[in-house]
This record gives sequence, C-alpha cells and structure tokens, in this order.
Amino acid sequence: MKGLFISGSGTDVGKTFIATKLIRLLAQTRQVAVRKPVESDCQLVGKKLVTKDAAALLEASNVDEDINTVCAYQFSQCCSAEQASIASGVDLGLRQLVDVCASDHYVVVEGAGGLLSPIALNTLNIDLAVALDLPVVIVLKDELGAVNQALLTLKVATQYQLTVVGIVLNQFKSNTLNNAEVIEHYGGCKVVIYNGNNPGDFELSLQKLLV
Repeated sequence: MKGLFISGSGTDVGKTFIATKLIRLLAQTRQVAVRKPVESDCQLVGKKLVTKDAAALLEASNVDEDINTVCAYQFSQCCSAEQASIASGVDLGLRQLVDVCASDHYVVVEGAGGLLSPIALNTLNIDLAVALDLPVVIVLKDELGAVNQALLTLKVATQYQLTVVGIVLNQFKSNTLNNAEVIEHYGGCKVVIYNGNNPGDFELSLQKLLV
C-alpha cells in the first residue's frame, strides 16, 4: 500500500485541515483515497452519527467512497479512540484498524491525536503507522514549545523506525519565531510553514516536501 500517514504533536493542531491541503495537492496527479479509521466526538444527528474530520478528508479526495469506508469506527464520546471503543463495547484493536485502512489507491490515513495517543485497545497511533508501513507527515502548531514537541515526536518516530517525510508548522497566527529553522537544525528533517496569508507559498513548499 502506498500513501502517507498524517499525525500531529497532539490534538487541535490543525491536522485535518493540513491533511486536506495535502490531499488536494496529491490529487492533482493521482487517485487519492482517504482513511480516518476511527473518529470520536462524532455528532448524533437524528439516529445517525456524523463525522467531521472524515467528511472533510473525503471532500478533499478524488476517490468517491462511502463515509463508512473512510471512517469505519465512529463514536460519539469525546475522549481517546481507545476509551470511546471500550465505552461503546466495540472490539477494536490494531488488526481491525489495519484492515479498514486497506485501499487499492494511494491512500492518506489520518490518525487520532499524536503518535503516542491511544487509538485502539492496547494500540497507539504509532503502532498503526508502523503496521501500515507508511511514511509520516507530522503537523504541529507553530508556537512557543513547538521545537520541543517536534524533537520529541521525531525521536519516538526514529525509535520506531518510521520514515518522516517532514513537519508542517501550522501558523494559527503570524509570528516572528524561528521554529522551522531550529527544528530543521536539531531534527534533521524538512519543515514547511502554513500561513493563511500565503497559501500559494505553502503549496509550493508542499510540492518540494513530497518529492
């Protein structure tokens, strides 16, 4: 299976937002399927759970699939995917996650939280990335502390022998921090910055990142 695994330094770093940018860029040259194998905090509309992240990924994709294929495990609880599956009485482990990520297309898989966040019973996001054998893109919020978060994430990725394509610093607000340069220096990986004021520059940077 060919594709990318999208992870972050934690929650609320804009992982899904950046993932959709990556998907749309990749979809210019290939068929790109998407997977959000498990999503918690889904909204109950009538008697049906409605995803947010998985729906956004699917909208960016150019492979028409059912939302239940994109996101096979949907939970209403606002907690880790592991705890949500336990609370719902659903048997969810690494094997099930690997199975639902399968695709004949190039596939972009978005995890749930950071690499060391629990995603299923006795399973961390990093376990899924290793099992899928996909290179990883890491998304971080560009703020004070980002260097530490980046280097810790890179360290554990190296320990698990994951290939890190690069880091995307999501700049919620413009700043004068030099996090990108420092992370590249100490982490030895490519870093690109997303700033909503310069979306064109970001796309060019992504193209170089994905070469």
